[in-house]
Amino acid sequence: MGKGKRLRYLCQDETRIGLKTETGRVITARGVKPIVSVQWPRQAFWLYGVVEPFAGWHFCQEYGHLNSETFQKFLDALSQELGEDMALIQMDQASAHQALVLSWPENLIPIFQPSHSPQLNPIERLWQFIKSQFKGENFSNLQQLRQRVQQELARMSCELISSLTCYDFILEALFHEALFYASS
Repeated sequence: MGKGKRLRYLCQDETRIGLKTETGRVITARGVKPIVSVQWPRQAFWLYGVVEPFAGWHFCQEYGHLNSETFQKFLDALSQELGEDMALIQMDQASAHQALVLSWPENLIPIFQPSHSPQLNPIERLWQFIKSQFKGENFSNLQQLRQRVQQELARMSCELISSLTCYDFILEALFHEALFYASS
């Protein structure tokens, strides 16, 4: 690699965020059933993102659809954001990620995880965390929801993102890779 370039390890995925109320368990007094108004509209958007687990860095963009055309736009924006850095990107085998029409930027190298194994992708925990922050809330329109998601993303520190996404197997792999290159 040339001067100033870094090799980075990123994890990529998308999540659908919509006006349907996020529900789940909540803590209440014994015998008290929580009362939450649940709405069921089908309006939604997709949040595309990458995280760098060790550093806690993230990059997200919103799109109206999940397809190869919007994924290409995301790849191009990510490539530009990374500048001279190279990145290995772990991702699932979604058809949008493997479309033949994709033109992979030179600084992005895809690594596809095994099928049906979202638990291997650390960004899944980021999506869970973001959605948990507005559990039980109702939004009157998508713009209100977008603002809330952007607010949550802006409040997240690198330390928090790293604590959510840096699995032991990632740390071990990065540590061994660093030792390998140090001894070369």
